[in-house]
Amino acid sequence: MKRINNEKILLVNGHPDRDSFCHALSQAYKQGAQSAGAEVREINVGDLKFSPNLAHGYRKITELEEDLLKAQDSIKWAEHLVFVYPTWWGTMPALLKGFIDRTFLPGFAFKYRSNSIWWDRLLTGRSARVIVTMDSPVWFFRLVNGKPGHNAMKKMVLEFCGIKPVKITSFGSVKLSNDKQRARWLDKVRHLGMEFK
Repeated sequence: MKRINNEKILLVNGHPDRDSFCHALSQAYKQGAQSAGAEVREINVGDLKFSPNLAHGYRKITELEEDLLKAQDSIKWAEHLVFVYPTWWGTMPALLKGFIDRTFLPGFAFKYRSNSIWWDRLLTGRSARVIVTMDSPVWFFRLVNGKPGHNAMKKMVLEFCGIKPVKITSFGSVKLSNDKQRARWLDKVRHLGMEFK
């Protein structure tokens, strides 16, 4: 097992239900990371008090709620970000999308350049792991659907802001899985935490 020392990991559970399999996966990652010596902070998006609606886009500033200010502080603190969430309609749950809309803002996560199509990435120096569940088989999501949610999270959110490398682990079909299969998945995620991946 690879040992790590004082690594700072932010674990974001994007499933709004604490009784979900995603919550169990996030706890398995946390157990593995802490056993390897990492410092872990957690955000359960379903527990936060905030409006997921970016009411004015970037035209007008929407004041951040206290929970989102704390979330931004944890994102800045972290060296490695781990997102755990289910695939709903091909991508992330609405609440997680709202969390990203409200926290990964210009001036915090990126900065547009004047009179240019280009931008500066403000969250460089961090890596990420995305752990996603789905009811379809993973091969079907990848080959038939073109993995839209994976592309959005990896390319259009995390790498857009300078976070890389971004690695993705997918589990499916959850609805057809049995207890033995889920136990294997939990063990795999626990080992990802142990190896800081």
